[in-house]
Amino acid sequence: MRTLPNARIWHPDGWQDGIRLDVDAHGHIVRNPRGGTTAQRVLPGIANLHSHAFQRAMAGMAERQSDPADSFWTWREAMYRFAGRFTPDALQAVAAQLYSEMLEAGYTTVCEFHYLHHAPDGRPYADPAAMSRALIAAAHEVGIRLTLLPVLYMTGGFDGRALDARQRRFAHDVDGYLRLLETLRAEQNSMLRIGCALHSLCAVPEQAMQEVLLALPADSRIHIHIAEQTGEVDECVRLRGARPVQWLLDHAPVDARWTLVHATHLDDAELAGIARSGATVALCPTTEANLGDGLFRLRDYIDAGGRWGIGSDSNISVSPVEELRWLEYGQRLVMRRRNIAVTEHSPSVGETLLHGVVASAADSSGHRIGQLANGEFADAVVLDVAAPQFAGVRDEDAIDRWVFSGNRPLVRETWVDGRCVVENGRHFHADAIAAHCRAEVERMLAE
Repeated sequence: MRTLPNARIWHPDGWQDGIRLDVDAHGHIVRNPRGGTTAQRVLPGIANLHSHAFQRAMAGMAERQSDPADSFWTWREAMYRFAGRFTPDALQAVAAQLYSEMLEAGYTTVCEFHYLHHAPDGRPYADPAAMSRALIAAAHEVGIRLTLLPVLYMTGGFDGRALDARQRRFAHDVDGYLRLLETLRAEQNSMLRIGCALHSLCAVPEQAMQEVLLALPADSRIHIHIAEQTGEVDECVRLRGARPVQWLLDHAPVDARWTLVHATHLDDAELAGIARSGATVALCPTTEANLGDGLFRLRDYIDAGGRWGIGSDSNISVSPVEELRWLEYGQRLVMRRRNIAVTEHSPSVGETLLHGVVASAADSSGHRIGQLANGEFADAVVLDVAAPQFAGVRDEDAIDRWVFSGNRPLVRETWVDGRCVVENGRHFHADAIAAHCRAEVERMLAE
C-alpha cells in the first residue's frame, strides 16, 4: 500500500490535522488518522474542466491587431490557421508539455475538449482515432488523469450551413461520431474516462443532438460550449426563438452529468435554470478575458446555489490560481468593491473558490476526485509551505495566501493516483518533454 505523507489536509469542512492518506491497489484513498501536528499542507488536486491542448502552442501568437474591431471572431481565424498544422505526433508532444505544466501548477485532472479529429484536408486518418490516441498517450506519458471529450461538430451556424475548408478536420456525421466514442470507450481505465462534447448549439443540429444523447451510456459526461458570445445569443434567438441556455434547458435532459462551458451571457431565468438543473458551469477567466467574451454573473450564480468549476481553455495561462484569482478580480472590477465570492458560511474568498472547484470535480469529470475522502482517487497537491508567502500561515488564511500572493507557483509536490509526479515544483520528465515539444513546434512553424 502506497502512502501520502502525514499532513494537514484541506477538506470542505476545514483543515484536518495529522492525516495520512494510504492508497490501495486501485488508487483509492484509505484515510489513516495519525494524530499530532504537522506543517505540511495538502489540497485536493484541481480539476481543469475545459482544455484545448493544441492551442497552448499558439499562446502569445494572436496578440497583434489584425482589424480595428478585433474580437473572438478574428482570433478564431488565426486559431483555424494554426490548427491546420497539427499531426498526431505534434499534438502528442504539445499536449504532453501542456499536461506536465498543469501538474506543476496543481491541476491533476484535465477535461480535454477535442475537435482536431482528421487530417487537415478533412480526410480521416487510417486510424480514425489517431488524434484522440495522441492525447491519451500524452496524458499517460506525464501521469495526469484525463477525461477525453471528443467533439461532435457538424455545421457552421444555426442556419445549418456546411463547414468551410478550415473546419473540415473537425467534422463527423452522427454514425461516425458514435463509432469513435465506442472505439475509445473500450480503452477506458481508472485514469481515463471518455465523455461526449457537443461543440455548440450552432454546430450540432437538434436532431443530431437528440440522436447522440439517446445513444450515450447513462453515466456519460456531456460538455458543451454555450452563450460565450453575444452574437451567438442573438443568432440563436433569431433562428431558434430562444436564448441558447434556455433553448438547451427546454430541449435536453440537462442534469449533473452536464457541463456548460462559459455560459457568459445569461438572463435571470437561464441563470436560475442552470442552478436548478445541477449542471456545472465551466468558467475560463483568462481565456474569456483574452477573447473579450464578457464576465459571468458569479455573485448571482452563487446566490442561486449554482455549481461551477474552472478551465484553462485556450491555455494562454496554465494556472488554477490565476483562473481563480481573475474570476474574483473580474467581479471586483465590474462591481467596484472587494471580496465578492463569499458565502455566509465562508467569508474567505480563497476558500469559497476552492469549495466551488472541488464540489464540481467528480460530476463534471466523471472521476471520483475532489475531497480527499475515503474511496476517492488519491490526487493531491502539497503546498510549498517553506515559501516566504506562507510565513506565519494560519488555517484561516492559508488558501487565500495560495490564491492571492502572486505568480510564483506554490506547489511543492503533485500526486495523481497515489504517485508523486511533481517534486520540488518540477515534473520528473520536464526536460525531455520540453525538448520534444520544442522540436515539434519548430518543425510545424518552419513548414
